[in-house]
Amino acid sequence: MTQTKPRARKTKGRASPPLSGSTAAQEIDAMIRDTPDWRGAALTGLRAAILTADPGIVEEVKWKKPSNPQGVPVWSHNGIVCIGNVLKAAVRLTFTNGPEIKDPKKLFNTRLDSKVVRAIDVHEGEQWNEAALKAIVRDAVRLRTSTSGTR
Repeated sequence: MTQTKPRARKTKGRASPPLSGSTAAQEIDAMIRDTPDWRGAALTGLRAAILTADPGIVEEVKWKKPSNPQGVPVWSHNGIVCIGNVLKAAVRLTFTNGPEIKDPKKLFNTRLDSKVVRAIDVHEGEQWNEAALKAIVRDAVRLRTSTSGTR
């Protein structure tokens, strides 16, 4: 997937806190608006791939705290599938049950030594494989919805 680079804009002040009664999708939209540089564009593309990979994916926002009043975007299906973080130099998708997820295209590029998670860091100007990301999401959902009852 080819990403276009939006013009970087600076915003004044801190990110606005979420409005009461807003949906998780609206809160994630606000996070993206508050990140108008390449990271917001990357999160938009990653989010779209996640949502189209599995129609049962649910968007949530978790872990709101004074130092991060907007919280963290989370995509779930019978449990957390992946978490999105906007970092200074990357946008990171962290997948729970990461070591069990099939990754034949080698998208996982960080947290490789973890026994619990795997992550994908997307950096400025990088292209990422949308089809491979969707396959990872589908496999993560498969693990979450398996009949073993342990996931």
